[in-house]
Amino acid sequence: MAESLGTTKSRIHRHLQTLVQQGYIVQSPTTERYRLGSRLIELGNAAAYASDIASVAAQPMRALRDASEQAVILGQIEEDGIRILTTLGGKMPVEVGVRAGSVLGFTTSAQGKMALTFMPEQNRNRILSKPLVRETAYSITDMDVLTQHLEEIRARGWADAPNEAAIGLNALSFPILGASGELVGSLAIVSLTQFIGSPPSQKQVRAVGTAAQEISNALGYIGDLPGEWR
Repeated sequence: MAESLGTTKSRIHRHLQTLVQQGYIVQSPTTERYRLGSRLIELGNAAAYASDIASVAAQPMRALRDASEQAVILGQIEEDGIRILTTLGGKMPVEVGVRAGSVLGFTTSAQGKMALTFMPEQNRNRILSKPLVRETAYSITDMDVLTQHLEEIRARGWADAPNEAAIGLNALSFPILGASGELVGSLAIVSLTQFIGSPPSQKQVRAVGTAAQEISNALGYIGDLPGEWR
């Protein structure tokens, strides 16, 4: 490795030890050989799964864009928020979207609040142990209010966030569930508040919910998505 990378053996050894400490590789105590660690395997699986989700979601996202005329975004749940995997531009005169690769907050975005609602309780408690972020005057910063809001999201099955991340913007988000019913991603339309109201129209709710349902079923989820959104 040192010869191939044009560096010294001691520097390569230091890098390997750092990777061992972080759990990316493991060194056998008997042979001293290295093999992939759990964190590297987890990272690889996450990358492959993200690719699968984007591939499966491509056609439903196009159908949703054509039906709603709004920008459509696909997100993946990460430790710090919702990572936007792909975006599909809308057909409105004024274009509104979210850059692929950007991360949306858990408490100020429709995608984030939807994720908080459907993620395991332990993960939700960890996230909500920190002070709530205030992006605008409309951001929810009271824990009791947010808790009640999440209960409403669970009952109806979708989330929105009018003016909470940026004034004049809103999004309508549904969960994407995997084969075991676990939360694996988010699907949303995003636009100006004049085009996605609060609450959104029933037509918009059904359109996003139907697309999220189709993606979830393609990923192995059996049954209907939760909530009274139909």
